[in-house]
Amino acid sequence: MRPVAVRALAWSVAIAALLATFALYHRPDFLVRLADQLWSCF
Repeated sequence: MRPVAVRALAWSVAIAALLATFALYHRPDFLVRLADQLWSCF
């Protein structure tokens, strides 16, 4: 692959990950459940 294509793919993946993170912040019940599961490990 060309370096430009690799860079564009990397930016696309990074932006998709950020959008997914922001979308999860609009669902507080999911974040509470995730925090509870993480806390139960300790």
